[in-house]
Amino acid sequence: MLLAAFIVCLLTGCAGTRPISDVALGAGGAYLGNELSHGNPVATAAGAAGGVLVSEGLHHAAKTQSEKAFANGYDKGKSDAVKQQYWLYVSLQHQRNPTGVVRLYPVQLPEQRIDGVTFQPSTKYLRIEE
Repeated sequence: MLLAAFIVCLLTGCAGTRPISDVALGAGGAYLGNELSHGNPVATAAGAAGGVLVSEGLHHAAKTQSEKAFANGYDKGKSDAVKQQYWLYVSLQHQRNPTGVVRLYPVQLPEQRIDGVTFQPSTKYLRIEE
């Protein structure tokens, strides 16, 4: 009977370990509370509750760590996908044969006032590739 219970425990998934660890740590806490208090039932119950709380705390910490690792991996994957797309575009631009002519056309910008700032007249060059 004990062997069958052990085999069933081995075949359960990770979700099945939570009740097992709650029971095990609760029983361990109850044993420690009983031994340290020389059989006081209140201390035994407090030890069992403490063991279950420790088990739940460990499960919460593991879940939090797992979620954080998943989020970090997801962000890394998105970043890698964006980098891959960028380098694909760069590669495509390098493969293009520039057979056209590049010309620079001067554009005169007059003096203008924008949001209280006065910009002096200047010349900018517009690059046109044909």
